[in-house]
Amino acid sequence: MADDPQNEGRKNPADDGKFVEGIAKDGSGAVPPTKNPDGGSPDLDVILDIPVQISMEVGSASITIRNLLQLNQGSVIELDRLAGEPLDVMVNGTLIAHGEVVVVNDKFGIRMTDVISPSERIKKLR
Repeated sequence: MADDPQNEGRKNPADDGKFVEGIAKDGSGAVPPTKNPDGGSPDLDVILDIPVQISMEVGSASITIRNLLQLNQGSVIELDRLAGEPLDVMVNGTLIAHGEVVVVNDKFGIRMTDVISPSERIKKLR
């Protein structure tokens, strides 16, 4: 693969200058993660400072456009959740946990009551 023009300039720092093939052995097309220089586990430090959007979902509702246009101050929309049910904690739109609202230094916060395991999150992506 080193002579392949498509891989020109694509070097893997963990391979001492050898070109990255760009295709995982499982055929997924993913480039395998780089390893630490000591040959240990993948170096996750490269992604730790990437920002993600975290949000809490109280509930949802479906309404018609007619009803949406009639909303004004004081209107109430009934949600699909019961009072006291835990909120969904979402990261970039993916459910990662459930929690309850708390107040911390006069600001709202959330206490995690149930964190979904990484393997369960991966199953939901498929």
